[in-house]
Amino acid sequence: MSKLTLSMVVKNEGHRYLREALLKHRDWIDEAVIIDDGSTDHTSEICEELLSGIPLQLIRNPESRFANEVQLRKQQWEATVQTNPEWILNLDGDEVLEDQFAHQVGDLLNNCEQDAIYFRLYDMWSETSYRDDAYWSAHHYYRPFLIRYKPDYPYIWKETPQHCGRFPATINHFSYLCHPARIKHYGWARPADRKEKYERYMRLDPNAQYGWKEQYDSILDEHPNLVTWEE
Repeated sequence: MSKLTLSMVVKNEGHRYLREALLKHRDWIDEAVIIDDGSTDHTSEICEELLSGIPLQLIRNPESRFANEVQLRKQQWEATVQTNPEWILNLDGDEVLEDQFAHQVGDLLNNCEQDAIYFRLYDMWSETSYRDDAYWSAHHYYRPFLIRYKPDYPYIWKETPQHCGRFPATINHFSYLCHPARIKHYGWARPADRKEKYERYMRLDPNAQYGWKEQYDSILDEHPNLVTWEE
């Protein structure tokens, strides 16, 4: 059977979506590597509680490293590959694969000839609706979230302090398949979270050197185009 390792970065997720994410995924992962990036709440305890019985490598950063995201993602990657993974599923603490994938993942990984599996990510703007407009269209494209680890492959990162990607850039050369299971991203689902993220981008990337200024500005739109999520 193929081994699946969940790799995740979390911070102050105690009252957000981490519980749902771990409960949704724990039944079909074999191992987890989690970087707690400077939480000041009980995020680490939630990880330990909900992943009890599953091999867990939990690393607590005393201070957040997100201001230089590529260094944080490199830390996550190095900690994950040190566990000798076979397949790596890279999700954030507010990302949830839809239920159907739980029934498909075993056969998929055991029989997959490709080295990466791509999914569509939906930016949820509420618990029940996702945003769909010119600035928020990630769900129209497939992107890598699950890869086969190849120890001898040259892994090279996009060296930017923001928006560096969750995997080394060179995994984009892997053979891949596009899977129909969707990922709900709840990071934007609450007004308070949107405000906090907007302020963070203004602080870390005020000139939109690494991102898209119009998209940053659109975070606070009062009447965005929303589409109801349907199972």
